[in-house]
Amino acid sequence: MKASASAAPTAADEHGAQRRLDAYSYLSAPERLEHVAIMRVFCGTLLADLSVSEVMEKLRQAGARAAGLDADTLTVRLEQLVRWGNLLRSSHTVKASSISEYQRSRARYQLSKPGERIQRDADGVLAQADAAREVSNELLALVERGLRELAEFVTAPGGIEPQDGLERVSTLFVQFTEFADSIRDFYAYLGQVLARYDLDSAEYQGFKELLLDYVEAITEDVAFRAPRISAALDTLWPHIPGLLARLDTHAQGLTGLSPQGSGRLETRVQRSRGREVADWEGLRGWFSDTDGQGSQVDQLRDATLRALQSLLANAKRMLRSATGEMSRRRDLLRLARWFDEAAPQDAHDIAVAAFGLYGARHLGVPPATDEAVPAYTSWWTGPVVEVPVALRERGSRAQRGRTSTVEDHSAQKRRLRDAARERAAARAAAADELRSASGRFAEVRLTSAALGLLLELLATALGNAQLRRRAGTGGKDATEFDLDQAHSEDAELGVRLTVRRTAGARCVLHSADGDLLLDDLELDVGRTSSAPADNGAEVSVS
Repeated sequence: MKASASAAPTAADEHGAQRRLDAYSYLSAPERLEHVAIMRVFCGTLLADLSVSEVMEKLRQAGARAAGLDADTLTVRLEQLVRWGNLLRSSHTVKASSISEYQRSRARYQLSKPGERIQRDADGVLAQADAAREVSNELLALVERGLRELAEFVTAPGGIEPQDGLERVSTLFVQFTEFADSIRDFYAYLGQVLARYDLDSAEYQGFKELLLDYVEAITEDVAFRAPRISAALDTLWPHIPGLLARLDTHAQGLTGLSPQGSGRLETRVQRSRGREVADWEGLRGWFSDTDGQGSQVDQLRDATLRALQSLLANAKRMLRSATGEMSRRRDLLRLARWFDEAAPQDAHDIAVAAFGLYGARHLGVPPATDEAVPAYTSWWTGPVVEVPVALRERGSRAQRGRTSTVEDHSAQKRRLRDAARERAAARAAAADELRSASGRFAEVRLTSAALGLLLELLATALGNAQLRRRAGTGGKDATEFDLDQAHSEDAELGVRLTVRRTAGARCVLHSADGDLLLDDLELDVGRTSSAPADNGAEVSVS
C-alpha cells in the first residue's frame, strides 16, 4: 500500500530542511579543501571531542592541506563548520597556562550526524567519481533465494522463529540495497558516456563491447529473476504485517526506549531496512508495477534501449566521417590546444584569425582606482566611465584658454601659525603655573591646562619608573614593591616632575575640572637642568 499524501510542510520543517542543506555549504566554499581535511579528522574518531590544538596535531600527522593553518585561522574554520551544522560544540574542563591558550582550548568540537554522513558520501564520490562501478549481479540471485525461503518459513505452521526471521530480513535488505545502489551507479556512469557524441574509433569499440556484452548480461539476468521475485513477494505479502509485528515484539531496538520524563522530547528513530512496511513496498515496486507508473525493471529496460540508440547515433556519425562528411572535432581540439599554450596577446591574435572577432577599442580613459573590472566583464553590464567633454567633443585632452593662477594659501598658513603659537603659549603658561604652585598644591586651584600638563608628566614618570622588591611586613611571606624616584620632563617648556613614594603621604590637586587625590606619592615640580631657575630649589609637596 502507498502512504497517504502528507500535509503541507510547516515553518519548522522548512527551517530544519534549510539547516540540513546548509551542512553541504563547506563543500563549495572557497576554503573547501581545508574544510574537507578538517572533517576527515573528525570522521576518523568515534564519539570524541577535539580541541583546536588536537585538530592541528592530527592535521600535521595526516599531512593534509590544512596542516599549515595557525590556531586562530583553524578556530575560524571550526566555528564556520559549527554554524553550518557539521560540527557541534562540546563542553570540557581544560587546564591552560595563559588566557590565549584557555580561549583556544576551552572550545572543543565533535562531529554531528549530518556532518558525518555528508563527509562519508563526499569521500566516496571523491574516491570513485569517474570509475565505472560493477553491478553486483550475484546479489540478485541471493535476494530471490532469500525471499523464497522466507515465504516458505512464514507460511509454514507455527510461522518463523523471530530471531531467524530478523536475520533473514536484515540480510535480504542489505543484499537488495547493495544491488540497487550498484545498478544506479553503473547507469549514472553509462549516462555520462552517452552524453558524448565525439567518440573516436577506439572509444566507440570499447563502449560497444561494454554496452552489448555487460549491459546485456545485466538486463537478461534481471528480466529472468524479476518474475520469480515478484511471485515470492506476492506469496509473502499477506503475511508482512504479522511478520513485522512479531519481529518488533522480539527486538524493538531504539523504538523500545520510552521517555523517562514528561518534559523530555521523544527521540526520532530511523528504523533498520526491512522493519517498516514502506521498505517492503519499495522492494515490491522495484520488480512489479504497483502504482501504474512502471517498475524499476521497466526503467532499466528503457535505459538500455536509449543506450543502444546512442550507440547507433555514434555509429552513424563515424560512417558519415568515413564517406567524406568529416567531423571538425580534430580541428577544434587542435585550436583548443593552441589557445591553451598561447600567451595572452597571441591568444587574441588566434581568436581574430579563427573567428574574426576583434578586441574592444579602448579610448584610453582609465577607470576609477576602486573599480577593478575583470577582462571578461561585458560592456553592457560593466560600470560607466566618465569621458571628459574635451575628449568627447574634440578628440583631444588638451585644455583650452589661459592657465589658471596658483591658488594663494598664505591666509590659511597664517591661521595655522597663529593657532600653533597660541597652543605653545598656553602650554608655557601652564608650565609656569605648575612651577609657581609647587609646594602649595593643596592651597591653589589649577586651571584645566595646568592639570592636563601635570597628568601628562605624571603618566610619563610612572611609565618610566623602576620598581624595587622588598619583603612583606606583618609576618607575611608576600612580596611588595617600592617605587624608586621617577622623573619626567619637557625640555621645550623647561619643566621637570619628580615622583617619590612615601607611606602615608596624601597629595591633593584642586582644579577647575575637579579634585585629584594621590595616596602615598610626593610630587616635586621644578625647572629642567638646562633651563634657568626662577625660584631656586624644588619644593616637596605631600
